[in-house]
Amino acid sequence: QVQLEESGGGSVQAGGSLILSCVASGRTYLNYCLAWFRQAPGKEREAVATIDHYTRINNATYAESVKGRFTISKDNAKDTLYLQMNSLKPEDTATYTCAAATAPCRTLAGGEGVVSSGQGFAFWGQGTQVTVSS
Repeated sequence: QVQLEESGGGSVQAGGSLILSCVASGRTYLNYCLAWFRQAPGKEREAVATIDHYTRINNATYAESVKGRFTISKDNAKDTLYLQMNSLKPEDTATYTCAAATAPCRTLAGGEGVVSSGQGFAFWGQGTQVTVSS
């Protein structure tokens, strides 16, 4: 199994920045597609960004709502996934959760683009709250 633990959430004013971290432990070699999801109260969970664990190229994908503002990255040596969030907006307020799948992101997405759901992601963190005030 794989355990995922997020950190870095908090409260920030609109226009501010936060960086989230997700440390993986256990059988991390199982991880392939790594992702950040978010869920706001009363809304469905959505994928924010994905990146493959085993690729040397930057195949990061993003939801349209965060393109140009968020950056997903990974440090394989530290088994850590990051989400740099800039120019935060009140609508970014949500619980952010990292997840890992044993299949490539492209396979889960059915092609180009960010995955449409959490289906196929076997491992999930507990989530960290991000609150953006106007």
